Amino acid sequence: MPNTMLAVVKPEAAPGADVREVKVPGYGRTDVLVKVKVASICGTDLHIYEWDRWAQSRIHPPLIPGHEFCGEVVAYGDEVTSVKAGDFVSAEMHVACGKCLQCRTGEAHICQNVKIIGVDADGAFAEYVVIPESNIWKLDPAIPHEYASILDPLGNAVHTVLAGEIAAKTVAITGCGPIGLFAIAVARAVGAAQVYAIEVNEHRRNVAKQMKADLTLDPSKEDVTGLILERTGGLGVDVVLEMAGHPSAIRTAFDIVRRGGRISLLGLTSKPISLNFS
Repeated sequence: MPNTMLAVVKPEAAPGADVREVKVPGYGRTDVLVKVKVASICGTDLHIYEWDRWAQSRIHPPLIPGHEFCGEVVAYGDEVTSVKAGDFVSAEMHVACGKCLQCRTGEAHICQNVKIIGVDADGAFAEYVVIPESNIWKLDPAIPHEYASILDPLGNAVHTVLAGEIAAKTVAITGCGPIGLFAIAVARAVGAAQVYAIEVNEHRRNVAKQMKADLTLDPSKEDVTGLILERTGGLGVDVVLEMAGHPSAIRTAFDIVRRGGRISLLGLTSKPISLNFS
């Protein structure tokens, strides 16, 4: 086992990042040391790199970012029993405290004291990363590494789509980045009646068509609200999945959802926004 490794480091409170040689992290009795095979770049990592308003309020450099990855177990603590050296794994990077009200009542996913590996602690943009055993997910070795490294955003799409009823519903997705594109596939798989993809980027709209969206719309050039209302008999869609985090996309969500419909908000805004509920 080497003593040092290469890692992408956010060294200071400023835009950018460096590749540096750092120490291989130590691990505790209930931890697993994973050799990273593939790491994927999330929108959160871009926030950290660009050092926007959100990053300035959350990130405390120096930090190794990265929370989407897969790798191989190379070492583990004395109390670890569920994995062995050579296992192919990924991880849930939200580490719950296990002590707060939410954790004690089955809502650990909204733990008051959650720490995110790659955001609040050193992450997977490195040759090695340490993960608590409780957060390790063993994977089928047949899964390609590039797929195994994006289970985190796929999980976000699954959770957002399935936050309410979806079968036989009309669905609009605002923002067709990776999670929005995953959401098209998930909504299709669970029986959505119609899926409308709303995205300003032409390449992403083309991918949305390949993902079998029924209609793709460019909000910078088309009357999205008018076209959606026309397609839904003037009612609006049953469900809006907001994946962009852009103020205009969030406002569009409220314009196109039907009365009694559902809006699930996943996208992060870079600054506070205003909404008119009158």
